[in-house]
Amino acid sequence: MKLIVMGLGQCGGRIADRFAWLNKRAKVVRGLNVIADIFAINTDIADLSGLSNIKADCKHRIVVGGRKTGGHGVGKISELGAEIAREDGDKIIDAVRSAEQFPETDAFLLIAGAAGGTGSGAIGVLTRFLKDRYVGKPIYNIIVLPFRQEETSEARTIYNTAICLKSVYLVADAIVLIDNQRYIRKDYSIAENLARINARVVEPFYNLLCAGEETKPKYIGSKMLDAGDIIQTLAGWTAIGVGKSLIRRRKFPLKDKTHFKDKMTETNKGVHAMDRALSELSLTCDPKNARRALYLLSAPAGEMNMDVMKELGDNLRAIAPNALIRSGDYPRQKRAVDVSVILSDFSALGKVTNYFTKAIDLIAVIKARQGLHYANREVEEIFNDIPVLL
Repeated sequence: MKLIVMGLGQCGGRIADRFAWLNKRAKVVRGLNVIADIFAINTDIADLSGLSNIKADCKHRIVVGGRKTGGHGVGKISELGAEIAREDGDKIIDAVRSAEQFPETDAFLLIAGAAGGTGSGAIGVLTRFLKDRYVGKPIYNIIVLPFRQEETSEARTIYNTAICLKSVYLVADAIVLIDNQRYIRKDYSIAENLARINARVVEPFYNLLCAGEETKPKYIGSKMLDAGDIIQTLAGWTAIGVGKSLIRRRKFPLKDKTHFKDKMTETNKGVHAMDRALSELSLTCDPKNARRALYLLSAPAGEMNMDVMKELGDNLRAIAPNALIRSGDYPRQKRAVDVSVILSDFSALGKVTNYFTKAIDLIAVIKARQGLHYANREVEEIFNDIPVLL
């Protein structure tokens, strides 16, 4: 699967920069190109200057809203971020047109932090722009949710997150949610934590993007998982994860590769990798609420068999009984068994509902200060008071 990636704001730009690194890795290690082009869009010049892998020309690092912000950001005012995106949308569309590999692109991937100003406000607007202009091409979002301390210390964080989530849900084909708090390590510095989190956000996409772009017959799976499978799986709220089991080097080759103990070990490694992928999903969720799911097994060809695939399918079916499940194999790894998992099209997500509830409570407090009362209003009517930045 080949993507055009767009990082919006500081958070989105840094994750997009990591996708650029992932593409370099795919080219060097596997001879594959999985990213058609990558852009970073921001109102803050300093944030754009801090990127390492995205090209430094003005077509790939795009400054917007210079007249209104002087190149210093929007100060967490997402409404201003949305307004700037509407005004400078044509500049971004022109940059997309310049992508040489655009005809080969399967989908767009837009990335932003939900709690900020530029990315939070702009992502819904730009998603709608792209969707209106490139009819039929999927537009996916990655939305990064705030840390717990941001939620408790800044009311604006909750408000921005709620209106961002509501806006993108109305326009994007799928929204991959990333809960920062799940990946945080208390013994790491701030810089190390953010770098580690960005790496973990991007890593689950590696095998998923590479599998469908392979050209060498020995690396093409017996049940190839390509862009069509991913597109049919991704819808609405989505969680993604990857798990790995290492394969020990054997000092002596096995005399009998069909021994029952070795067969059991192969199966266990696959199941262990899937269990790790599920435990490291990008968001806390109940798999029973997922209506679509996908898993990709990547391992040395000799470590994959029908028993492993069946066990993985049965395992995922047991925890996501209501999901339509797609699967594939990818004989690419050397000394590890990797399982990538997507759970999508959730009928309900407690994390998202919680943001909407808190935002409604916040709006109620503001209205009360203005002399307005919510006591006799229906929940749906109150929910409509959460703005949409489109």
